[in-house]
Amino acid sequence: MTDDTEGAITEGAGARLDVLKALGDNTRYAIYLELARSSSPRSTAEVAETLGLHPNTVRPHLERMREVGLLDVATDARGTVGRPQHRYSLAAGAPSLGLEPPTFPLLARMLAEAAAAAGVAGPDAVEASRDQGRAMAAGRGGAKCVAALVAALDDLGFDPAMGGDDDAARIVFTHCPYRELAEAHPELICNLHRGLIEGFVAERGDAEVTGFGTLVDRDPCQVELAAR
Repeated sequence: MTDDTEGAITEGAGARLDVLKALGDNTRYAIYLELARSSSPRSTAEVAETLGLHPNTVRPHLERMREVGLLDVATDARGTVGRPQHRYSLAAGAPSLGLEPPTFPLLARMLAEAAAAAGVAGPDAVEASRDQGRAMAAGRGGAKCVAALVAALDDLGFDPAMGGDDDAARIVFTHCPYRELAEAHPELICNLHRGLIEGFVAERGDAEVTGFGTLVDRDPCQVELAAR
């Protein structure tokens, strides 16, 4: 075994030990578990409120887990008064603690690759997901289209931020739960998302999609709606 190989093994073992130490603290483990369960990034205040802790208690634990590579952090794009708000989510490759069946990401990748190889993209992808969008909209009660769509996108983990009003709204997706697949197959995944939204809006009937920016067009992705 070469010195370089031994060094790489030692470095890898050290990194795993840091992760185990980080999760060995009961409070940190509870915070990590809360973020693992969440479908969208969470702020320090949100995590603290859910767990009944003070934000000053939660903040250093979040930073410790970020330092060892368990968490990603992003500044809230919506903007807040005073200090910018940081939102935390599990880093790519972080342990899921068994909350997600390990076969699901593999199945999603295989299906995306098979669809891309078959040339399913653009209009075909949009059409394929419209029915699912209609089904989602049918169970959303009596709220107006924009409010119902924002709630549905939040449930899916897109962490939507809305500008405008019911007459002319822009909804920005500040987090993409499918980002890894979308970066590999943007024409497929982004247009599946577009079809989902168009089906949702068509089912509600009181608005229409006037613009949709995918990962190819801009970052973050967004949809524009106008009242009917």
